Amino acid sequence: MLDWAFAPERRLSMNDHPVGTLPYHFRNIEEPRTTINRRHFLMDILTVAICAMICGADDWVAMEAFGKAKHDWFKGFLELPNGIPSHDTFGRVFARLCPEQCQQGFASWVQSVAQRVEQVIAIDGKTARRSHDRGRGKAALHRVSAWASANRLILGQVSTQDKSNEITAIPRLLEILDISGCIVTIDAMGCQ
Repeated sequence: MLDWAFAPERRLSMNDHPVGTLPYHFRNIEEPRTTINRRHFLMDILTVAICAMICGADDWVAMEAFGKAKHDWFKGFLELPNGIPSHDTFGRVFARLCPEQCQQGFASWVQSVAQRVEQVIAIDGKTARRSHDRGRGKAALHRVSAWASANRLILGQVSTQDKSNEITAIPRLLEILDISGCIVTIDAMGCQ
């Protein structure tokens, strides 16, 4: 069931969407684009991107391909006045969005979905493969994630400077999550 489908609510302002819907949780995201040449609704772009990522898309081209493959399904609850956005549009819009606002909206939405199931949440840190830039002296990206095993999705992530900082990142991650009633597991790094 898609409780965040919003065809009837499209004409509502961003702040008037029902609790639990995707637009409700993303209502605080500021529109980064000017009105000139804006062909797609921000909520349409975010919805296609989130669905594509959940289904394994890991770049803008894959998001566009997923959107086109599922166009008829998306038309059931999105307006898509100019079809599925191009991969360039996804890239431009996400480059201009505030990452903190996106993280808060996504974490809020995932929390609302996760509240429906009592579950095991695994806390673990991972280093993103090929995310370093040795030429510029940039270390690899390391994040601590909370994985909801029953829902098979990440509830939240916190970036760290390196693997040794997982210990300080775990409390920050737990602060942004509502994990009451859940079993939380942490690997040996968290035993300190």
